[in-house]
Amino acid sequence: MNRTIPLVLAVALFMEQMDSTVIATSLPAIATDIGTNPIALKLALTAYLVSLAIFIPISAWMADRFGAKRLFCTAIGVFVIGSIACATAGSLEAFVMARFLQGMGGSMMTPVARLLLVRATPRQNLVSAMAWLTIPGLLGPLVGPPVGGFFTTFLSWHWIFLINVPIGILGIAAAWLFLPELERGQPGRIDVKGFALSAAAASGIVFGLSVVSLPALPPVVGLATLLAGIAAGFAYVRHARRTVRPLLDLSLFSNRIFSAAIVGGTLFRIGAGATPFLLPLMFQLGFGMTPFESGMLTFSSAFGAIGMKFLATTALRRGGFRRVLMGAAVFGALSIGLAAVFTPQTPAWAIIATLIAGGFMRSLFFTSANALIFADIGDERAGQATAIASVFQQISIALGVALAGGILEGVTVATGSGLDVDAFAVAFVTVAIVTATAALPFLRLPPDAGASVSGHRIGGDNARSQVLPPK
Repeated sequence: MNRTIPLVLAVALFMEQMDSTVIATSLPAIATDIGTNPIALKLALTAYLVSLAIFIPISAWMADRFGAKRLFCTAIGVFVIGSIACATAGSLEAFVMARFLQGMGGSMMTPVARLLLVRATPRQNLVSAMAWLTIPGLLGPLVGPPVGGFFTTFLSWHWIFLINVPIGILGIAAAWLFLPELERGQPGRIDVKGFALSAAAASGIVFGLSVVSLPALPPVVGLATLLAGIAAGFAYVRHARRTVRPLLDLSLFSNRIFSAAIVGGTLFRIGAGATPFLLPLMFQLGFGMTPFESGMLTFSSAFGAIGMKFLATTALRRGGFRRVLMGAAVFGALSIGLAAVFTPQTPAWAIIATLIAGGFMRSLFFTSANALIFADIGDERAGQATAIASVFQQISIALGVALAGGILEGVTVATGSGLDVDAFAVAFVTVAIVTATAALPFLRLPPDAGASVSGHRIGGDNARSQVLPPK
């Protein structure tokens, strides 16, 4: 059961992660078919992200109210219905609404999957279970573009959504059969004001960053929405401090282990969000590769992500969370920075080796950081932890794409030239520096932080005895 639970959850998450990227390759074909243009159709990408941002904060309350297992199965069902609606959409408006519906299902799948995993897995097995759950999140964005290109070229763009139907049905059946029935929490009354403020904050920030980085609307609209989202975020912080049971309990940040995991993970995920955006552009626009050649190169990092699965538990047991996360952050940033020296003449094996190493480090970091989030958090607050972590995940990925797009735009304006290799070099170096700062939040942690999960021993003593019991 230790492997069955994360594998069942991972199948659904892989479907979601792949679907969120597969559409990018098929935008021109979809736009032509429904009578619009690819730039306008990028609103569909933004609609999905906004839907995630709105409904993720309420996922913890709904899991306690209706049961995590039932909610997870329902979320897959909503996602499948949204997929069918996307495949049958005949206009821009219908397609955008269908993507929003898909996002409603996706917003519950990831945080509820983490919640199920944490509550059903003993703490000493959490790292291994998280490794299985992390892999689909890394493979989905890599597999999505080639799959989307294949379906669109040889079949029809409709199949990138219809393929979710059999996968979703199998996912619901497997989840219902193999996932345990967990004890529900005590959700109480929903924090309506908190939900409104958190939805406005998260969706405003994500929408604003998405519009700025992928301008389907005038950039001023994105900037105004971003500022409104930030203002709503400050309003939510003030509301949460005055409310007995806020929707998102920000008091969790008083736990320095949880706080370090969230802040460090957010900084690192900025680089992880920028890299899949920059690499295909550089390979195709800077190096003159075909989409297929570019996809085969970027896919190589998946081998590093899979290889990490077999080493994460051992690495954390020997090095502990503090040392492993700092090392993974620094070396992960280095692998991103090395892309700045790639040229059209760089041997393919050197590029592949760098991408495999980068995939390994990213997977090691995310597996470790995701486990550390729950190292000092009791099961009764795990729902809050998953919701907060998922919100910051969406914001950080949007930040990564916005940062990468902004750097490229700034360099081209400053130099007066197009997107050449030098512009991508500046972008990769900048993103690498930001990624390296992810090591800083872990500097203040004690060497035995999270030892109840990692099993790390210090000086021959079992570090577990030095950790406070979960709160």
